[in-house]
Amino acid sequence: MRGMKIIFSRKGFDSGSGGGPSPIIGGCPITLPIPTDHRSETTYGDLGLGNHVSVASKGRYSGDSLCHHDPMFEGGRCAFGQTSAAQTHLSNNNVGVGDVFLFFGLFAGPNGRDRHHRIFGFLQVDEVRTIGANPSLKDQPTGFSRRHPHTLGAWNLNDTMYIGRGDVSTRDHDGLRLSVPGGPVSLWRVPTWLRRVGLTYHSRDDRWQGSDRLNIVARGQEFVCDITDDHDAREWLVEVIELVCRKSD
Repeated sequence: MRGMKIIFSRKGFDSGSGGGPSPIIGGCPITLPIPTDHRSETTYGDLGLGNHVSVASKGRYSGDSLCHHDPMFEGGRCAFGQTSAAQTHLSNNNVGVGDVFLFFGLFAGPNGRDRHHRIFGFLQVDEVRTIGANPSLKDQPTGFSRRHPHTLGAWNLNDTMYIGRGDVSTRDHDGLRLSVPGGPVSLWRVPTWLRRVGLTYHSRDDRWQGSDRLNIVARGQEFVCDITDDHDAREWLVEVIELVCRKSD
């Protein structure tokens, strides 16, 4: 059996990056990429998110503001870049071809109510590219109409891109919600297999409440678990990917 890892990957707007949660409108999660002032050729307006980002940021950002459009989804594919300490963590945990990123972020319903973390997309890796400190147009992955930010400007030596099958959710399925309803955002309801498998940055016993509740760390981008030998975990992953791809309730 080939080894497999799940990476819970924190992305998008939150109180520290952007100023608030991404919105859920009409049952559809609208993921807002984080703002940036460099290494980007994409504005929120380019992505049709100008009004949403203005509301979510209380006017701090607009359709003319540049964003870090990453992860990038198009045509059933995903391209995701990582660098610095977060990429070192992925490398140290041998993340590569066959592994699956589950992207999660902070979301809220109308008027900012019910703030919670939820999974909004996935990437099943079939290619890993170490781009390096000075990427160029030749590093742009094929099949994507917009320039990926990790192929622009200067980065750290370990600038890396993960490419493969991927999709983003268009419905707020309950099975993609992580935060416990009515609880703090950081308290997750998790499948029971996760505690026995283990999750990087979450080894302390006091972070766990029983077998299905986890207080996640306040910051950090990439949390890795190795599910190679766990049948329940693999079945759960299949179900999550099916939910992300499901376009109706």
